[in-house]
Amino acid sequence: MSYYPVIVVLLLAILDWIAADKKIKSLEYFAKPATMLALLWWVWQSVGWGGPMLWFTIGIIFCLAGDVFLMLPFDMFIFGLLAFLVGHISYIIGLNNAPPFINLMGMIMILLLRNPLAIITVVILIIYLVWLYPKLAGGLKARGKAGLRIPVLVYSLVISLMVYSAMLTWHRPAWPSSAALSASIGAVLFFASDSMLAWDRFLKPLSHARLRVMTTYHLGQIGIILGAMLSISGK
Repeated sequence: MSYYPVIVVLLLAILDWIAADKKIKSLEYFAKPATMLALLWWVWQSVGWGGPMLWFTIGIIFCLAGDVFLMLPFDMFIFGLLAFLVGHISYIIGLNNAPPFINLMGMIMILLLRNPLAIITVVILIIYLVWLYPKLAGGLKARGKAGLRIPVLVYSLVISLMVYSAMLTWHRPAWPSSAALSASIGAVLFFASDSMLAWDRFLKPLSHARLRVMTTYHLGQIGIILGAMLSISGK
């Protein structure tokens, strides 16, 4: 696996974090998409875009599209939401592209066959969504965006399934512990990033919100993709 491209990814990400925090739009317009393009380059240099990495590559591309939609000076939130939704679905497929595959019976069996990590993950996600979503729904209604409540709910469920899928990699023979750890941390950071974005946008402004959102987002993306590449290389 090639590691020097990740230095480029991190440098571009840091530029975007600075731009986001300092509201330097011209720098953000360059660094934000450039970071994801560099991530694509890293995948190409390391393992290629096809085979087991195909769905992760598609996920990066749709997340790149979502980044562009969300940074435009006019409201393209629903398009950004849809792009990231497709990105998460792509990651879910990629994370479940080796046995045990996700299906209704498979999920039940995994929970029953002494898998405390899966049980804990599901319980935490359910508790968190039950606590967070009603607040988001109220915030959307208060801001005259009640029509977004269902799309936001669907997105919340899909990103939760992505996190759960990442946690299941601990029990996949094709995923060594280093790969599973990287993907799991990455998925949780991605989830945290979206949670902070939603809280800041629809509930209450957070201090240095854009910096918090972008750092967790980029580190989350790197974690997921690194995990996928490690699973291919077997390290």
